[in-house]
Amino acid sequence: MADHVLNEGLSAATLRPLAVAAGTSDRMLLYYFADKDELLAATLERVAARMIAALDDVIPPAPPQSFAALLDQAWTALASDKLRPFMPLWLDLAAGAARGLQPHRDIVGRIADGFLSWVTIRLLPEEDGRPSTGPLFMAVIEGSYLLSALGRSSIGDAAIGLATTA
Repeated sequence: MADHVLNEGLSAATLRPLAVAAGTSDRMLLYYFADKDELLAATLERVAARMIAALDDVIPPAPPQSFAALLDQAWTALASDKLRPFMPLWLDLAAGAARGLQPHRDIVGRIADGFLSWVTIRLLPEEDGRPSTGPLFMAVIEGSYLLSALGRSSIGDAAIGLATTA
């Protein structure tokens, strides 16, 4: 089901196609999951775990890195063939969350919290006592990806460039 959602998007995440992808019936899915929202949440959490595992393969947690080095590596990784399919799905989820849809909002929140943890353990600690730059890192990545998705990749790339040379 995770493969189906990654390949087809959220609009194709209805019970029958998900059941076909799982090799079962929609009735069996509803036997194991209380409703479509619970099924979608479980499927999207699996997708998020895959993305984090793929990022882990490219960027291990140790040694911690500077903001600029980690941002450069993460931006390159997210543009790779292996990770590119995850990003449109993320935008679909984010758009639903922005409209207040559930389970989108809860799922996006959990995924964002997990990514922030992933980032934070990979960043060098701040030497001057300032709080972690993890939230700034996420804002730069998210904003740059959104700009790229809107057909303004030059602006997103410029933001990444500015953030990696600052």
